[in-house]
Amino acid sequence: MERFVLEGIVPAPFLPMNEDESIDWTSLRSYYQWVAGQKPTAICVNMDAGEGSSLTRDEQLEVLRTTLAAVDGACPVFSGLIASFTADAVRWGAELKRAGAHGLVVFPPLPVFLGTPLPAEMVVRHHTAIAEVGLPFVAFQLPKGEGPDLSTDVMQELLKCPTFVGVKEASCDAVRTIESVDTARRLSRKLGILTGSDQFILEAMLMGCDGALIGFAGTATKELIQMHAAVRARDMATAYRIWDRLGPLARYCWRLPERDYRPRMKEVLVMQGLIRSAAVRAPQMGVSDAERTELRRLARHAGLVAAA
Repeated sequence: MERFVLEGIVPAPFLPMNEDESIDWTSLRSYYQWVAGQKPTAICVNMDAGEGSSLTRDEQLEVLRTTLAAVDGACPVFSGLIASFTADAVRWGAELKRAGAHGLVVFPPLPVFLGTPLPAEMVVRHHTAIAEVGLPFVAFQLPKGEGPDLSTDVMQELLKCPTFVGVKEASCDAVRTIESVDTARRLSRKLGILTGSDQFILEAMLMGCDGALIGFAGTATKELIQMHAAVRARDMATAYRIWDRLGPLARYCWRLPERDYRPRMKEVLVMQGLIRSAAVRAPQMGVSDAERTELRRLARHAGLVAAA
């Protein structure tokens, strides 16, 4: 793969499951083909939206391989890299590379990266070791106390890794988003800053984010690609028109308790006919009838589901 540029819309699609909590491979193939057919920058599997932490490693490998076959070269396929210590992250990253991953999204090693202050050297050493895998990789910026603080010094050190391509800015904090964008602008090499804050995707782009690496793009893929193009063209009327439709659904799905965004979004995908079941893996639970009714109303408002 040519040098990867982290910009535009990168969906982290949801993982279809059967009622018995097994993976629905038939829905996965057709749904991920649908996402890839809209020409996103890349697709990321084994992410939080894809219930990566609820899968065995054998399942993660099979999700990756099945996605690669289904997408069939339409776009690069990245995998989340979930590991709790550095040596395991390096080994697992190499395994994902052998399975065909085009890149990695590096989850912070928990619980070690929880709490503040987190030494910058610890953050740099962890990511630098993973860089030796030899795949393009994306680092996380999470809310304070939940992961690394990708300060100017940290990003500048990570730039020494030629495979470091950017940041998933998932702090869900407008001020930190602006700080991440400003930090990247001062670096000696271009890094992509993609928002991971589903509640304010358009606003994050207007703050300077280069696009979005995000779960919500697993449903409104085409619309978000159009919105990003409108922002790049400074066609704010079109950008706001799209987000005025999509925003209420995104904010409803990612409201507190935020962990429930997965079953909420799966309900929308069922309404769209993209997957067969909204099942999730225990202990996650499904939505109420009242919530399902509101999701349908908002999905219709967004233009994702036809009116009855």
